[in-house]
Amino acid sequence: MSSVKYVSEQDFQQEVLSANLPVLVDFTADWCQPCKMIAPIVEQLANQWNGKVKVVKLDADQNPNVMMQYGVMGIPTLMLFKGGEIKERLTGYQSKDKLEAKLQSYL
Repeated sequence: MSSVKYVSEQDFQQEVLSANLPVLVDFTADWCQPCKMIAPIVEQLANQWNGKVKVVKLDADQNPNVMMQYGVMGIPTLMLFKGGEIKERLTGYQSKDKLEAKLQSYL
């Protein structure tokens, strides 16, 4: 069972934008092969950064308004929010090393 929980349009404001910690949002979909490839890496980061960064997933198909609001055209897209603002945005499959390097400064 994944330790990374799903958020939706209904709780995005509370879970992501109003969070005290930086929040890494994984925009994903069940049918997306690169999303499935990056999922275990996102899971590892969630465990590794437990208490420092909140990691959540957002289903692209079920939350089209959030996708449009943030201009997400391709998935997987990972966005790091801090204080309600996007600090980092990565689209497509990324290695764990690359993700860590890009996001480390926000921890």
